[in-house]
Amino acid sequence: MEPWTFAHVADMQPGSPRSYRYNPSWIKNWEQAREQIVALDPDLLLVGGDLTRDGSVHRWELAEMKADLDGLPFPVHVVAGNMDTGNKHTDRNGVHRGLDQCTDLELNVTSAQLQQFASVFGPLWWSIDHKDVRFSGFADLVMNSGLPEEAEFWKWAENERRRPAARHHVWLMHYAMFADGLNEPNWDIPSPGDYHNWYFCIDQPGRRRLLELFKATATDVVISGHIHCHKISYAEGIRFEIAPATSFGQWKERWPDGDDSLGFLKYSVSDEGIESTFIPLDQTFDLEGYGPGGHLDPHVRDYSLAWEKE
Repeated sequence: MEPWTFAHVADMQPGSPRSYRYNPSWIKNWEQAREQIVALDPDLLLVGGDLTRDGSVHRWELAEMKADLDGLPFPVHVVAGNMDTGNKHTDRNGVHRGLDQCTDLELNVTSAQLQQFASVFGPLWWSIDHKDVRFSGFADLVMNSGLPEEAEFWKWAENERRRPAARHHVWLMHYAMFADGLNEPNWDIPSPGDYHNWYFCIDQPGRRRLLELFKATATDVVISGHIHCHKISYAEGIRFEIAPATSFGQWKERWPDGDDSLGFLKYSVSDEGIESTFIPLDQTFDLEGYGPGGHLDPHVRDYSLAWEKE
């Protein structure tokens, strides 16, 4: 096999000065990452979700990022993140939600949000083959949701299981499969010590079903984002790689080998297999913005703060 490369980037969250909040550092960081990725000249680029800061409420943020990615000189394949559509489902609120913010229940992803993303970026799940590598991606936010899209995903996945295996298979998702291991219990969202573990990872029974799917499709690598901290784990013969972010780092203290440095991943494909290299941003930015963090209810979004008006 002639060696070749692909790249993966996630959690850019550039935002927009038309929004109720904006951090220009994150768009400058994305521009820096974009420049470096173009210089690598990969065969294709995978984007692991959180392409926007508030695409779940601003369709125009999705459209702006789609136009940006369409300008790249190689194919781009995208999955949705929670900032693009809404969060994973829960049936109760977490400990960190105050009265001035959305509750976790109100943040549950909806069919309307998923279809809004699909109206800009195309199918919520997809699979393509390139040079003996199969790439499959899906909107994992539907896991354990009971939404119609969850049933549609599993129907699609069953067809994928029946296909002849490729030489290599890479799956792309947004949430991490686990924090500590595949057999960890579901984390307790109201517990102060468990909330972030819950927020970043896939719950059972969806996690178990996904593992069965990955094993049945001869998966080599599962790449996720969401956590903004690079970490590699191995389980069931599969490499689970949590990708770095370009916007901001976090949760480095969760693991002794976690790295919250900003950057993206370069993957090299050869007869020896698929190997990844962390590529740090050559330059990062620390600029002044405005507006709150977190996930806010519409009634506390103050658009008078916006630097650019609709």
